Amino acid sequence: MAKLLHLQSSPRSDRSASIAVANHFIESYLAAHPADTVETFDLWHAKLPEFDGATLDAKYAIMNGLPHSAEQLAAWQAVVAIADHFKSADKVLISLPMWNFGIPYKLKHYIDLLAQPGLTFSFTPEEGYKGLVTGKPVAVIYARGGAYAPGTGAEGYDQQSVYLKLVLGFIGFTNIQEIFVEPTLAGPTAKDEAVATASGAVSKLAVSF
Repeated sequence: MAKLLHLQSSPRSDRSASIAVANHFIESYLAAHPADTVETFDLWHAKLPEFDGATLDAKYAIMNGLPHSAEQLAAWQAVVAIADHFKSADKVLISLPMWNFGIPYKLKHYIDLLAQPGLTFSFTPEEGYKGLVTGKPVAVIYARGGAYAPGTGAEGYDQQSVYLKLVLGFIGFTNIQEIFVEPTLAGPTAKDEAVATASGAVSKLAVSF
């Protein structure tokens, strides 16, 4: 039995294109993998620790090989809990809208907690940086109002998928499946059409995921 973790990063609930497509993915996934479990982690309702003060000092203590103070240790344990929860999943699904050509700040907050030395990546002079989250697939559902695919002339505006794929690769993912829900703002029926097209794609992907 495998665990699929869905990181949900849109605050729009049933109005969200990314959530709608993610729900289609999950429905198809459970139909194909009835023994598996799915957990949806809503980043807009999660209590994420701030990454400042003792937490930041704890990170630099690790990077410089120094021991933690009691305050730093307590702060760092909250970060470790975030990473352990993420790594407990066998498979990951991420759904997100495009905000100002990038990702929502709630997802960026989560990534800034997750991408930490010793937790999701390591560094040695011999090997350089090495991702520690390996052997797991991740599917990413990107919703955006415009169209940014190759050949549109707007590729340079897409800092959403470019950034997230970079981070996922950095922490160790090599099997990254991407689904694009676009353009959702091209007309009165554009959103529904984009969701329908993407839902068909994710339904097929979910079966073999």
